[in-house]
Amino acid sequence: MSHNSFGHLFRVTTWGESHGPAIGCVVDGCPSLIPLTEADIQGFMEKRKPGQSKYTTQRREPDEVKILSGVMVDEDGVQKTTGTPISLFVENTDQRSKDYSEIKDRFRPGHADFTYDAKYGIRDYRGGGRSSARETAMRVAAGAVARKVIPGVTIRAALVQVGPHKINRNNWDWAEIDNNPFFCPDVEAASLWAEYLDGVRKAGSSVGAVVEVIAEGVPAGWGAPLYGKLDTDLTAAMMSINAVKGVEIGNGFEAACLTGEENADEIRMGAEGKPVFLTNNSGGVLGGISNGDPLVVRFAVKPTSSILTERKSITRQGEEVDVMTKGRHDPCVGIRAVPVGEAMMACVLADHFLRHRGQIG
Repeated sequence: MSHNSFGHLFRVTTWGESHGPAIGCVVDGCPSLIPLTEADIQGFMEKRKPGQSKYTTQRREPDEVKILSGVMVDEDGVQKTTGTPISLFVENTDQRSKDYSEIKDRFRPGHADFTYDAKYGIRDYRGGGRSSARETAMRVAAGAVARKVIPGVTIRAALVQVGPHKINRNNWDWAEIDNNPFFCPDVEAASLWAEYLDGVRKAGSSVGAVVEVIAEGVPAGWGAPLYGKLDTDLTAAMMSINAVKGVEIGNGFEAACLTGEENADEIRMGAEGKPVFLTNNSGGVLGGISNGDPLVVRFAVKPTSSILTERKSITRQGEEVDVMTKGRHDPCVGIRAVPVGEAMMACVLADHFLRHRGQIG
């Protein structure tokens, strides 16, 4: 199985399975002399780890990250990167592989079971192996390193829709993100979602969600057209997240509903003698290059495919069966995708920063 790496100059390779002894990643290309400790990474791991509320899977993983290589204590007593590959490691401690024994030879509808088996002739039925969202923990760890490469950039994400229920953007308050288990910026929507997801969870079902990721402080000029566009790489990064089925930049598909007059981001000169865009319909990218406005990316996460309602499927031997997936699953996996989206944004921006510096100086 190839293609477990992404990025060019800032390159991340993840390894490990959902029910294996551990998961990990290697970050290659991080510049030297950047202060980096496990504490710098752990805070982001805490945001993604499972079992933090009744609205996510009850698998209990401490997700304590260890740095195995790529750092050393400098003469000033501060641990810093050395410029060599940074290897990060997290143990799996709460696997329950027996929960999946009944579906060993059954393909779960909506999962990657059939396609993995069709491609490789084997699949890891214990939670999905590499196709499990467990893999995204190491993306979050790598994203913490990436943030250290671009300290002038602020990256934040929020859940803006759960099932059919959207936030009221007039109520957007970043301070509310930490006050509810949904990373929701709208206090009223968070209250509604709590009641709604209680019903979904008790029914053994699941729903999808939409995550919005915003990066501020990105200067104009990052991105390399034609085939290394910033928005191309951002879209690919978000689409690579497990269960993501759609990505848009700025207005995205809504731009198809607008006229040219409505969609064009008009420009004036600001007080500091720099161009100012009067709107940000483009999501901060024009021609594949950042324009200095906030980067805005949204992605849609499908409902968790593991549900307690029987669905029609087949076995590896071609027998028609009904499948009900037992175990511990997220009623809305989009909740834990919020810090993953932030991490992927950080990794792409760190990569493009280094590529821009290498090309332009």
